[in-house]
Amino acid sequence: MTTSARMQAHEGDPNVGRPWLTPRRAAVIGLALAGVLVAAACSAQTADTATGGTAPASSAAPSGNGVDTSAPKDGVVRGVSPADFKIGEIPNQAGVQHLRYSYGPIAIQPGQNNITVNTSQVPKPTEDGYIVAIRPNLVRNDGSVPPVDVIHLHHGVWIVNHPPAPEKKRGTTELLFASGEEKTVMALPAGYGYVYKAADGWTINYMLHNLLSTPDSVSIVYDLDFIPATDPAAAKITPARPIWMDVQSGHIYPVFDVLKGTGTDGTFTYPDQAKNPYGKGEPLNEWTVDKDSTLIATAGHLHPGGLHTDMYVQRPGAGATASEEAKASVAGDKAHVFRSEAAYYEPAGAVSWDVSMTGTQPDWRVNVKKGDTISISATYDTTRASWYESMGIMIVWATDGNVGADPFQKKVDARGLLTHGHLPETDNHGGADAGGKFADMTKLPNGKVGDSVTIADFTYAPGDMSGIYTDVPTVKPGQSLKFINKDSPIGVGIWHTITACKAPCDQSTGVAYPLADADVQFDSGELGQAGPPTADRVDWSIPTDLPQGTYTYFCRIHPSMRGAFRVDPNAPAPDASASTKP
Repeated sequence: MTTSARMQAHEGDPNVGRPWLTPRRAAVIGLALAGVLVAAACSAQTADTATGGTAPASSAAPSGNGVDTSAPKDGVVRGVSPADFKIGEIPNQAGVQHLRYSYGPIAIQPGQNNITVNTSQVPKPTEDGYIVAIRPNLVRNDGSVPPVDVIHLHHGVWIVNHPPAPEKKRGTTELLFASGEEKTVMALPAGYGYVYKAADGWTINYMLHNLLSTPDSVSIVYDLDFIPATDPAAAKITPARPIWMDVQSGHIYPVFDVLKGTGTDGTFTYPDQAKNPYGKGEPLNEWTVDKDSTLIATAGHLHPGGLHTDMYVQRPGAGATASEEAKASVAGDKAHVFRSEAAYYEPAGAVSWDVSMTGTQPDWRVNVKKGDTISISATYDTTRASWYESMGIMIVWATDGNVGADPFQKKVDARGLLTHGHLPETDNHGGADAGGKFADMTKLPNGKVGDSVTIADFTYAPGDMSGIYTDVPTVKPGQSLKFINKDSPIGVGIWHTITACKAPCDQSTGVAYPLADADVQFDSGELGQAGPPTADRVDWSIPTDLPQGTYTYFCRIHPSMRGAFRVDPNAPAPDASASTKP
């Protein structure tokens, strides 16, 4: 049994060549990961540094910290091991400057999870040149990196705003780089670089997620490897451009739900296994190549539960003349060119942000011709839990002309390299004994309830697991129970969910616990009225066909919030005095 609520919106095209970026357009296109709400007050500062130019060293996977590492019913803990891969190194090139920039400090309100466009200048290099690598991070005012289970960069998208040419009234925008909680590093192969112009404007569209009920202050920090145009080494750099690929390209908030038990053999691939994912419109996971080009680098972006993203090149009639070597990666007229794999350091497997995505090998070069179709897909595990608001994105870098291999004549889909090692900010896995912080609601008696549960001050009333209740709000089979989020209008918005987790759901909170792993699934969406990522409503009612039992749930946005209700034919009469109206 499943029920979910999600809002999707269509607007814009996430590939390059958009009209001049006004604040409104920045809000619309800023994500292929996002949409707009209200900006936090910020200031910008810049600093140059000589920090290292290689990915951080790998470390062994941390201890379980109480996480349930048991295999799912089919005996498989899904997700590839980081031990199967090497960590890619950022090329050490002549002329490279290591520059560090910081946007912030940004005041973070309690429970914040909104999408924002910068309100002040985004720091960037002051001279023309080439960007050859970008390493993102989130840093507190004291220089420390906050734990991912406390506050994290849900996403950041760096948007380049090109001024108009003399004969044009408007310029264009380009999506340069994106980062999520996994902090994927972008490093182009040696000899390639993004053409940077100091006259270009930069915008950051970002979503900072505060999982706690306390305020915070952070800065978005990004290290650039940069070769100035005046350096002799710049003459040897070949220009490269980013091409944004997304399974929900053009959506303000490009997400989809992956429900436990769906798909085949324990996995679900979007859009392949989705029911009518694009309605009557064109496929959103495809892009038609505009000129003969060579693909030189790519890596994927997934959410917890994600296993891999895949990229394909389709060319009419090419399959019939595919070589014997290439045939292993060719189906019909479509060639598989790369799989970006999620390698989980997480001891519980593919369930958390303790992960590194793989990117292409330094010598990966794939020829594409004008008129070819590039497409991507995203695959998630469905044996462990449901994964709401999931994503599947790949930014592929290309250069003009054909200087690589034809994917229909040579097998090009070699396994990749990790973009970074284990990150210590993901060390709190959760799933340990919580020391009585949460009550086992399955052991408490039936309790009265009106027609609703109020969510206020990060608490479910009645039914919260924090120990303030001695019984469980209980309804009869078929009876409705409405949840109302009273926190929604506070500050920039505090949005909560009611998401089913396996009872008793009373272990410690961390990056891998709790999960939406109940056998009977439900999810309210983010209760709020602010456009994406909210459900544009502040209330949600339980399904009326739930079988008898005790149902535990948590807030996906603030997972230390837990609660329960019960469906029982012997439920006490409704408490009219406890009824709450919106």
